[in-house]
Amino acid sequence: MTEFEKMKKGEWFNLLDNTFSERKQKYKKLRNEFDKIPMLNEDEQQDKIKEMLGNYGEHIYIQPPFTFDYGINIYLGSHVYVNYNLTVLDTNDVIIGNNVLIGPDVGIYTINHPINAKARNKGLGQAFPVHIGNDVWIGGHVTIVPGVNIGNNVVIAAGAVVTKDVPDNVVAGGVPAKVIKEIED
Repeated sequence: MTEFEKMKKGEWFNLLDNTFSERKQKYKKLRNEFDKIPMLNEDEQQDKIKEMLGNYGEHIYIQPPFTFDYGINIYLGSHVYVNYNLTVLDTNDVIIGNNVLIGPDVGIYTINHPINAKARNKGLGQAFPVHIGNDVWIGGHVTIVPGVNIGNNVVIAAGAVVTKDVPDNVVAGGVPAKVIKEIED
């Protein structure tokens, strides 16, 4: 099994494998090009988004700077608005639904490293996908860790660190994030 296949299956894999550095270099170039596009040039931004991401819906707006590892593992639904400084470590898939607002300085991470220093120093990583449902608002400075699923019609309060799945129709916040209240229709 290749290191890439191990990564996609959530197994420990070697981050130092050339496959990953070559892929990162390709997407680093695209990311830098995107960040230099003037804000008012929405057509050029949309064209670059289509080149960078794995899949995307209609009416996507990403405010630069936008940082990611590969881009190809990011899937956006329709009507997604991303504020400044989104960082997505998309070693595994990041799937974002429709009608999602993402505040400034949000981090979405799929990669983890061993707790044991010897294993960590060997360049091992383990990646799990992140899923964000429809009709979600993620406040500023939120951190979402590997393997988390955020349901539909959810608000994640600013500054939260989401370490566990969040069910549908709730407001969650805190460190670590927990359900604060249910959202009524």
